[in-house]
Amino acid sequence: MKELAVAKKAAKQAGKLLMSHFGNLKDVRYKSLRDPVSEADRASEALIAGVIKEAFPSHGFLAEENTSWEGVTGGRWIVDPLDGTVNFAHNYPCFCVSIAFEQDGEVMLGVVYDPVGKELFHAVKGGGAYLNNRPIHVSGTRKLIRSLVVTGFPYDTHVNPGNIFIGFERMSKATQGVRRDGSAALDLCYLAAGRLDGFWELRLKPWDTAAGVLIVREAGGRVTDFSGRPFSLDMQEMLASNGKMHAEMMGVLS
Repeated sequence: MKELAVAKKAAKQAGKLLMSHFGNLKDVRYKSLRDPVSEADRASEALIAGVIKEAFPSHGFLAEENTSWEGVTGGRWIVDPLDGTVNFAHNYPCFCVSIAFEQDGEVMLGVVYDPVGKELFHAVKGGGAYLNNRPIHVSGTRKLIRSLVVTGFPYDTHVNPGNIFIGFERMSKATQGVRRDGSAALDLCYLAAGRLDGFWELRLKPWDTAAGVLIVREAGGRVTDFSGRPFSLDMQEMLASNGKMHAEMMGVLS
């Protein structure tokens, strides 16, 4: 599949570029009070856009740092050139590149690359999920009290907390532990690989979730909103799990 080969190529090249900037940032700006963007974000996005445009000039493109164009035929690419910018800006080694390809409104492939650990996760719809080309599957944990779960907080939590902290407190009491790593795409991939058992977050964007959601589903997991409706990229709530304790997680968050 040409799209998968191009996505992997773009992700690895972007990962190499990010590592050249890691620990060496010179220009960090803020889109809002707590939402940074750096020269690394912009350079990674430009690189990925160039690779995809060259291979598929008729495809559309949507990325976090405002690089976008309408496609003529064939589908659309949804890209986060650096998921985990706050971590990156603080030299905290938890970040990734996320690339998804959508056709007729459906995500057909997803690639997430962690350049620090040199881990490349990928999935093609109907073809399973993989880490460095080896099959992965969600965990077998059946009870929430035995689970390790992860979450993230939106950038506007300080002015729009909603039920975020209530959910965090409840889940902390209901599970073996809660993590907050700062990269939704990697969180979803770790769930797909069985390292984590569940994930929830509010107000994510399509570039945060498009690749990771497909990888979770292809690894045998379940992704919905908090009330159990199948997740779509325009939803404001995401709940992902290994499927075996999904109802328990919904009960805690409801």
